[in-house]
Amino acid sequence: FGKLSRVRHVITYSLSPFEQRAFPHYFSKGIPNVLRRIQASVLRVVPPFVAFYLLYTWGTEEFE
Repeated sequence: FGKLSRVRHVITYSLSPFEQRAFPHYFSKGIPNVLRRIQASVLRVVPPFVAFYLLYTWGTEEFE
């Protein structure tokens, strides 16, 4: 059932799940990469959130 079509000139490779490493370079490259991405995008994300939070608190105080 899995071979419904025949594809020519395509090479596929597979690796046994027992030969794979689950979290390669997780602590040495993964976490610093996340911190770098957060640091790069914080100036684009935080100011709108702060502005809308201040607008929301001002609106609720005016409503009360």
